[in-house]
Amino acid sequence: MKQKLVAILAMPGVQLLDISGPMDVFAEANVQAGWAAYGLRLIASEPGELRSSSGMRLLPDGVARGKETTLIHTLLVAGSPHAADQQLSRGTLDWLTQHADAARRFGSVCSGAFALAAAGLIDHKRVTTHWAVADRLARDYSKVIVEADAIHLRDGRLRTAAGVTAGLDLALALVEEDLGNAVAKRVASQLVMFFRRPGGQAQFSRAGELAVTGRAALQELQRWVAAHPEKDHSVAALATRMRVSPRHFARIFRQEIGTTPAAWVEAIRLTTARELLEGEHGAPKQVAAHCGFADVDSFRRAFSRVFGLTPAQYRKSYAT
Repeated sequence: MKQKLVAILAMPGVQLLDISGPMDVFAEANVQAGWAAYGLRLIASEPGELRSSSGMRLLPDGVARGKETTLIHTLLVAGSPHAADQQLSRGTLDWLTQHADAARRFGSVCSGAFALAAAGLIDHKRVTTHWAVADRLARDYSKVIVEADAIHLRDGRLRTAAGVTAGLDLALALVEEDLGNAVAKRVASQLVMFFRRPGGQAQFSRAGELAVTGRAALQELQRWVAAHPEKDHSVAALATRMRVSPRHFARIFRQEIGTTPAAWVEAIRLTTARELLEGEHGAPKQVAAHCGFADVDSFRRAFSRVFGLTPAQYRKSYAT
């Protein structure tokens, strides 16, 4: 049995958990497997100590220059709060490209995906990243296929994880690939983490909640809908409130808001439902009625489709 070298590349300002989370999973896998299945190395993009976003300082095992003496089996890039705006040196990008090409598998944790994109390593690949920067990644690198709701993704040799703690989920999946289901389950048990985390990133995202846009009359309408989610918000009813025809209303709404009235109303209702569930305001049946859903079954289907959890599961996990 040959040891697998896992290397994590980190830039200045790295999110500490993007490094320590996966490293602890691999280290615990060594314990549970009963042998040193993984060798672990931290590689910095620049010489010297590495300062994290929290201010803690790390002493890397190497620098992203030249060639590794040992072939890297798994190469991951850690993220940072400012990864989307970091300009990586040509030397770092060349090192990353060279070793990603040679590795058995490569990938990123959180916003580390921006480094892979800058190196041209994920063009036409399915990737995920932190929900807060997923749109930015898709916009800045149009050849990358961003799946914003995934916790972690596999596309050929590429592995990517969503924000921060999802790096643990990704590392656990890699342990399962290498050492089997039983070892991975023991690692999850020891680290008190989900073996399979329920749902996707949407359950954590707070992007765009109750945002109002468009002309003044449309913004006023959106605020009214948000304040009264239980009322009739069909296209005909909303058009009447704005004193225009349903056809004209649907057209201007889509032009200025970027979605259909029905999709926007559902999003508002689900946002309100989410807040009620977090505050323990009533059972799912009562929340469904308060938010304007026809019945609890239609509410459950819509909520599960968007957030990946049933209303009852979400309330159990997030209620105060």
